[in-house]
Order: sequence, then C-alpha cells, then structure tokens
Amino acid sequence: MAIDFNQLKRSRQSDYEKLAKTVESLSEKSSRGKDERFWQPGVDQAGNGFAVLRFLPAPRGEDNPFVRLFSHGFKGPGGWFIDNCPTTHNEKCPACEDNSKLWNSGIDSNKKVVSERKRKLNFISNILVVRDPSNPSNEGKVFLFKYGKKIYDKLNNSMYPEFEDEKAVNPFDMREGADFKLKIRKVEGYRNYDKSEFDSPSPISSDESKLEQYWNQEHSLSALVDKKEFKSYDDLKNRLDKVLGNSSSTRAVEEEDEAEAPAYKPKQAPSKQEKEVAWPSGNEVFGEAEEDLPNFFKKLASDE
Repeated sequence: MAIDFNQLKRSRQSDYEKLAKTVESLSEKSSRGKDERFWQPGVDQAGNGFAVLRFLPAPRGEDNPFVRLFSHGFKGPGGWFIDNCPTTHNEKCPACEDNSKLWNSGIDSNKKVVSERKRKLNFISNILVVRDPSNPSNEGKVFLFKYGKKIYDKLNNSMYPEFEDEKAVNPFDMREGADFKLKIRKVEGYRNYDKSEFDSPSPISSDESKLEQYWNQEHSLSALVDKKEFKSYDDLKNRLDKVLGNSSSTRAVEEEDEAEAPAYKPKQAPSKQEKEVAWPSGNEVFGEAEEDLPNFFKKLASDE
C-alpha cells in the first residue's frame, strides 16, 4: 500500500532495516534510444568527469530504492543482440546457456568470445542532481541513474562501513544521507569510478516541502524490471540464432573438447564483510573479471 510523505518521515528507521534486509538477501530494457528519464554524466576530452548526486528513497508505492538488472549487448555476424537477461528473474537465458557451452569447451578462443558476450550487471536508482558542471540545467532535477557494481559497492560500504570508527549511513535517506561525489577517470581506456566518494551526512534541504516535491518526482523502479520488459525464451533464442548467423548457436564445441575441458576451481571464499552483507559472490555477479565465469556456468549447469 502506498505511503504518504508523513509516513515516510516516521518510518525512516524501519525503511533502513528493510533496505538492509533487501541488500542482505540479494542472492541472486536496455534502451535503444535516449531515455530522457535517465541522467548521464558528462566527461571532457580526456575522459574525466565530476558531478554531485543524491540517491533518493524508494518511490511512492514501492519498497526498494534500487533495482538490479542483467542485460546482454554484443554484435554478431547477423547484427546486434541487445536485450534484458532473464537471469534478472532467475529464469533461463539462451545467451547465457550458449556462453556456458562455449566456456566449458575448454577452447581459449571460445572463452574470449564468452568474455565479449557475457551478461552485464547494472543497478538503477532515482537521484537528485545536485551539481552537474557539464550540464548545469540538470541541477535540482530528479532522474533515473544506471550504475554498476563499483558504485553499488560504495553504497553498500556506506551502510556497512569497514572500520569500527565509521558510522553507518543510509545513502538513500533524504535527511541523514549524504551527497555522492561522482568522479570519473579514464583508466586503460575504460571509465573508472574508484575516486568517487560520499560527503559528510546532511539533509538535502531543510525545507520539508522541497523534500516531498523531490519524492513525488521519482520514477517507478519496479516497472523497469517488470517481466513484460523481458522477451520470452523462444524469442530470445530466435534472435540469438539470427545474430550468431546459424541455427545452432553453439559453435566449435566437440565432444572430445568437452571431455578434455579442465576442471575449474571455485572462487575464493568471501571475506567476513562479504558474508555479513551477503553480497552475491562471483558466480552471481560478473562483468569485470573472467575469473567469475567458471562459477556462474557451473551453477547454470546445476540448475538445468
């Protein structure tokens, strides 16, 4: 049931606890054109950029201030395969299955193909743009913001600080949260967000009517991952076959290659902090290192 703004104020602590449980229990449409609801950071010619954002609480009628989305985006002989991945809803994906067969072939060239086709992880939240030097007209406006695991980890670390002298902060709280200083650098040809950080906790505004205005401007998050935004398995399989240029999408996989495929060691056990926050281990979230792939495909095979 939707809550009003006064209830939102009173339920900040319970909302924080609910959010913590959501993060702890996290176990497991790519847009083809520009979606004006989404904010994009600007960068200079060197690939550097800076902005100040404020992550906002769950929108009206919804429980969570972020959603998680897996997607695919790669080009084959028959064109582009750009689609949401059904593993977002723990359902089978033909592209992931094809990647699994290629990876388990033990052929290095196939592993390289898989690295180019692997699913990508993003999170989406509502944000208030506090500062945007590259486009000042965005300042004071509410947008959707799509970000990856690097920034999610900073949100997670804000809620679960590493050291005892650090206070836990709910980054989605409009009064006791903190501005997020987004710092973009270009490192080895890729955008890097390691320098990004949260400022000291402070309210977005002392004007309650202003806070309510921002909250009312938020966009639905649950609609972005609604199942209607995902194609059926058969439709995805047909598109995948067309993109790969053949009716049998798995290529260069022979029985003798499978028999000789090396046994992959599981990813190292998670650290104490990873256990505490129950962040999905490498077999659930990959996109930054090939070492995550073996565990994902091992789990995929066990689910079949």
